[in-house]
Amino acid sequence: MSKAKARTIIVKLLSTAGTGFFYTARRPRIADYKLNFVKYDPVIRQRVLFKETKINK
Repeated sequence: MSKAKARTIIVKLLSTAGTGFFYTARRPRIADYKLNFVKYDPVIRQRVLFKETKINK
């Protein structure tokens, strides 16, 4: 028997400042929205918008 799919997926939150810094977060698989957070980017030492992108494996 095969395993069931996970109810949540892990996504990458990439900085919009263009530094390449990212966080990872979990979101429900069935959600029809993308995550957006204002978080701290230590490369430029400011709070900036982080947008959801796919994780490249």
